[in-house]
Amino acid sequence: MSEFWLISAPGDRENLQALERMNTVTSKSNLSYNTKFAIPDFKVGTLDTLVGLSDELGKLDTFAESLIRRMAQSVVEVMEDSKGKAQEHLLANGVDLTSFVTHFEWDMAKYPAKQPLVSVVDTIAKQLAQIEMDLKSRTAAYHTLKTNLANLEKKSMCVSASLHVWLGGNLFTRTLSDIVSKEDFVLDSEYLVTLLVIVPKPNYSQWQKTYESLSDMVVPRSTKLITEDKEGGLFTVTLFRKVIEDFKSKARENKFTVREFYYDEKEIKREREEMARLLSDKKQQYQTSCVALKKGSSTFPDHKVKVTPLGNPDRPAAGQSDRERESEGEGEGPLLRWLKVNFSEAFIAWIHIKALRVFVESVLRYGLPVNFQAVLLQPHKKSSAKRLREVLNSVFRHLDEVAATSILDASVEIPGLQLSNQDYFPYVYFHIDLSLLD
Repeated sequence: MSEFWLISAPGDRENLQALERMNTVTSKSNLSYNTKFAIPDFKVGTLDTLVGLSDELGKLDTFAESLIRRMAQSVVEVMEDSKGKAQEHLLANGVDLTSFVTHFEWDMAKYPAKQPLVSVVDTIAKQLAQIEMDLKSRTAAYHTLKTNLANLEKKSMCVSASLHVWLGGNLFTRTLSDIVSKEDFVLDSEYLVTLLVIVPKPNYSQWQKTYESLSDMVVPRSTKLITEDKEGGLFTVTLFRKVIEDFKSKARENKFTVREFYYDEKEIKREREEMARLLSDKKQQYQTSCVALKKGSSTFPDHKVKVTPLGNPDRPAAGQSDRERESEGEGEGPLLRWLKVNFSEAFIAWIHIKALRVFVESVLRYGLPVNFQAVLLQPHKKSSAKRLREVLNSVFRHLDEVAATSILDASVEIPGLQLSNQDYFPYVYFHIDLSLLD
């Protein structure tokens, strides 16, 4: 599961024993995988400061989660036909998100723990605000590019490389610059003009028999089929300029449609160049590297892990050095590359916010001196979440006897453990859900 529960309990002997009891029950019942979650000793400050930070961190937590989800969606959107590989780019410090969370270590260089808590929170808030500002700017530019390209594609063939892959539109609406050529028209004539006429497929024979007589002054044998789609064909016809309107009227009566188009070599060249430029710009934004993502390393070269497992000590981890990540990004477009780097930064900041919230709430709930143990639980499956909650609430009911007495369920499913209401939290609890990033 891509879901984690981050809890804390007082660090005295009684509660450490409760933690071990919790671990034993969850392990035997196969409810969750548990590890200690290391949080530095911060400067506590005043009670008023902690209360203010509690509220501010709650808002920052929500903002950070929203931001990383928007960035993940942007990665999927930018990759388009390679959406299935988007998850490979959603990494934190070069490792998959689950590994980063389960092997979390506070980044002392980026967020010095010796600074006042207010300063640490302010640093994270400013970092995330800057990322959001850049995200809005970059995605707006990308969406503008896509819109401009879509407007051309509505009337034209979308070109992936050679401007010849059919994307949509029909003979009535699409641009004809990539179909017609100079040789199809009578140009630079004072008296003659070449028109383009759309003829339904069932009416091809009728067109050939009648086009010369639809009006006076139509040049005999001047029609030619230029192109066709499943509904009809595009024909040329040459006639004298002075009978254009009469010819159009008679053509309509016979279910032939004169397409308004006059050959302008400069305009056609400009449109082709614009289409090619937009496609090139769009492609460059998400062009991915041909280098496969390297996985399977058993170490964290640039994110040393210090984890004391409560459960399975052989939990695997994978990581990459900065040099490896840079080399893999060489073939990527600037937007995708920016999204990868800044998604990682935002996700790392988000988990640091979770750690800060655990610290602040633990001090407010358990008091001074600071003495608590944080634990990260990963439920094995969604169906076990309810039972896991009941186990936790029963194990730690002594932290809030008054509330526990009023709502404890009388049923007992595990010997020695009374189960409790799902909304009851006698311990500090925060939720980390990565499933929406999948």
